[in-house]
Amino acid sequence: MAKPFKLNKDGVSKLLKSKEMQAGMTARAKRIAAAAGPGHAVEEDNKGDRARASVVTRSYAAKKAEAKDRSLTRAMQAGRG
Repeated sequence: MAKPFKLNKDGVSKLLKSKEMQAGMTARAKRIAAAAGPGHAVEEDNKGDRARASVVTRSYAAKKAEAKDRSLTRAMQAGRG
């Protein structure tokens, strides 16, 4: 019988907060922002329990494009891969 799997919680926590994870999240967010068009920006955060990156609208035109055409929502596929 195989030994039961035991998750290394400290190791997972370090991985989720690592510079490499932050770089990966930021790279994905930048691809999404570029695909969404002008007026979108990337915000990074690594203060909580994991690395984060968000794409936000910074201009009225970008907000209007998202409301009317779902430009940011459609650009989500650019972050995959």
